[in-house]
Amino acid sequence: MKAVYFINAKNNWGHVSAKVWDILEEEGYLAEKTDILFQGQEVMKYTDGSHEYYFVPTDKAICRDYERFLPEMNEYFADFDMSAMVTWHEGTHAPDNVLTVHSLGDVDSGIYGKARPRFMRNLMMAFERNRVALGLENYSVVTEATHWSGVHSGEGDPSLLVKYPVAMVDIEVGSSPECWDDDTACRALARTLMHVFNDDGMKVHNILCVGGVHFEPNFAQAVFTQWGDNETFGVTHIIANQWLVSGKYEDKTGFERACRCIDNIEGGVEAIFFHDKMKGCYKDLVRKLGRHYNIPIYKHQKLRTPAELEW
Repeated sequence: MKAVYFINAKNNWGHVSAKVWDILEEEGYLAEKTDILFQGQEVMKYTDGSHEYYFVPTDKAICRDYERFLPEMNEYFADFDMSAMVTWHEGTHAPDNVLTVHSLGDVDSGIYGKARPRFMRNLMMAFERNRVALGLENYSVVTEATHWSGVHSGEGDPSLLVKYPVAMVDIEVGSSPECWDDDTACRALARTLMHVFNDDGMKVHNILCVGGVHFEPNFAQAVFTQWGDNETFGVTHIIANQWLVSGKYEDKTGFERACRCIDNIEGGVEAIFFHDKMKGCYKDLVRKLGRHYNIPIYKHQKLRTPAELEW
C-alpha cells in the first residue's frame, strides 16, 4: 500500500510542517529520491518492506492553494491508498497541547472528503504510542469535528475537495506557538506517519458522530475505547453542533448533505451517535438518517458502555 504526505517544507510559511520535514530527514526517512517533481520540487520516498510512503514538499499548506496543487496531486498520487496534510492547529478557543488527526469536509455546503476509518484510527493509535514513548505527558491525542481549511476566510471552492479521489486527513500539533515550536511534539507527528498501515487487527465498528463541540471529548475518547476481545469504534466524520446550525441542516437539503457524509465513509457506518443537547430539529435529522440506512441511533453517553450495544 502507498501513502502520500503533503508537507510545507518552507520555514518562512506556517508552523510545524517544516520542523516535521527536518525531523524526517534527520531520522532517515527522506533518503530515497523519486523521479517525481511536484511544483518543481523533488518528492522523497521511504519503503518499509511492505508499504511505500511519499513525502511531498510544498511552499505552503496545500489547502490554501488547492486549485494550483490539484492537477499534480491527481497526476502523481490519484491511485494511493491514503493521504494527509501535515500542518498546525490554531483557534481562538482551541485547546493547547493537542496532537490531532481529523477528517476533511465543508459541512455547510455538504461536501465531504473520503474517509477510511481504519487508516485514520491507525494514525491516532500510533500518535498515542509516540506521545507516550517521547514523554509528552501534558499532551493529548484527539480528533476534532470535520472541517477543511481550504475554505478559509471566505476563500476557496469546497467542491475542489472531492476532485482528489484519495482519502485525506489533516495531522497537526496545536494550538499555540509554544506547541508549534515543540520539537518533541513534532517528532511524535513525524514518526506517526510511517504507521498509517500498521493494523492491530481490531474489529472496527464505523460510526457517525453528530453534535457536540468542535473538540467533543466524548467522540475523541471513542477512538481509544475497546471492549470484548477485539472491538473498537471507527471515528472519522464528526458533524459538530456549530456546523449543523451554520449549515442550516434543518432545511430540506440537510438530509441530502448528511447522507453525502455517510456515503463518503468507506464501508458505511453501523450506528449514529448524537449529542443529546442538540435541538430537536437536528435529533429529527438523526432519526431520519437512522431509518434511511436502517441503523441504530444512540445518545453520546452510550459510547461509554459499548458492550451493551447491538451491532
